[in-house]
Amino acid sequence: QVQLVESGGGTVQAGGSLRLSCAASGLTLSSSSMGWFRQAPGKEREFVAASSSSSSGGYTYYADSVEGRFTISRDNAKNTVSLEMNSLKPEDTAVYYCAADSLGGSYYAVVYEYDYWGQGTQVTVSS
Repeated sequence: QVQLVESGGGTVQAGGSLRLSCAASGLTLSSSSMGWFRQAPGKEREFVAASSSSSSGGYTYYADSVEGRFTISRDNAKNTVSLEMNSLKPEDTAVYYCAADSLGGSYYAVVYEYDYWGQGTQVTVSS
């Protein structure tokens, strides 16, 4: 059974930093594409960042809104994926979800490409 468990959310002032972690079990992380998405109240779930599988080169991808501020990383040996978030803005406030595409697909920004999701962790950025 695949499980993704996020942690590290919280409340921070604008300009601050948070680090989210996703602990994965039941799947081979190295062959999976991993992504972070977020959903604010009343809005659709949106792509934040992704890390391609090892066989696809281990590249990283970011939404324009977070490029240069957020960094996705993975530790395949520990089965964890992290999202380092710096220079946070009030508009970054959302529930953040970790997602896995166990087939290692390449449509990283597409919600329905991912077959496993975590329960989400709240990030609140105050102005």
